[in-house]
Amino acid sequence: MRFLQPVIAVISKFLPLWILCCAVIAYLIPELFVSIRNLTSLALGVIFLLMGMTLSIDSLISVVKNPKPSMIGVTLKWVISVGISILLAYLFFADNPDLAAGIILAGSVSSGTSANLYSMIAGGEVALSLSMATVDTIISPLLTPSLMQWFAGKFIEIHFWSLFLNIIYVVFIPLFLGVFLKWKWSEKVKVITPYTSILSMLALFIVVLSVVSNAQSSLQQNLEWLPIIFIAVFLQVSIPMFLGYFLSKAFKLKEKNCRAILFHTGICNTALAATLAMQHINSIAAVPSVANMIVNLTLGALVANLFKYKFTINTDSNVIESVQ
Repeated sequence: MRFLQPVIAVISKFLPLWILCCAVIAYLIPELFVSIRNLTSLALGVIFLLMGMTLSIDSLISVVKNPKPSMIGVTLKWVISVGISILLAYLFFADNPDLAAGIILAGSVSSGTSANLYSMIAGGEVALSLSMATVDTIISPLLTPSLMQWFAGKFIEIHFWSLFLNIIYVVFIPLFLGVFLKWKWSEKVKVITPYTSILSMLALFIVVLSVVSNAQSSLQQNLEWLPIIFIAVFLQVSIPMFLGYFLSKAFKLKEKNCRAILFHTGICNTALAATLAMQHINSIAAVPSVANMIVNLTLGALVANLFKYKFTINTDSNVIESVQ
């Protein structure tokens, strides 16, 4: 494990760079990754299984006893993220139904697992972040296909039940299997726990490589759209972050909770969205999710480090202290 620690630290610190490298390599040499193109759902399932194995029941119970921040965070996430995504779809891609549906899907999935990591780095309430992610995972199998049918259905045909069952298989079952394994065989799970971060990151790389290599031909045929897509997804990530943070403060939540809600609201599970787009729409509809993944990982890391190194929290007074 000591040997792996420096490796994990380097991969974690420069995760956005590795994601970008994987995307570029998969685009330039897509034939190298033919063998893993069918592993996206499996890789995502592994990520949620590992997430379930790391959930702390005690910390979640403490948050459940004070449900107000969690309910505010989950409500803000779905209202703001979905609302902004629909607005951007109509604003930027009204004439391109595939990209419009892809943008809406990227903002209509559960929060991204990196939101938990960035909350911890930024000094946010990690237990709250995990509890919101759990609630998201429980309600997303119903909300995501419903929202897609209501709003993206105006652009393309959406099959509710196939999308619903896919999320159940990829997200819901693996997450609660992980929780069950931790409850039933906690000592054995502790052996795996130190490796969950590196395993999750490797699984994420598989998702990026498979999705981008699958979408390579569509990307090449639509290169003129990429600048607009990146502008749209930057707004799709940054606006919900901003609104999530300041609306949380308007509700008079603690600074630690506001920071957790910021990442929960701004970072969606776009790896899942890309996989769903590939399986239920088409490869070009996955492009906004891939672009969003790169942007939310990069912007999330920048904001988290800004909070960590420039605006620390005085835990006694809940006051933000600026570091000179």
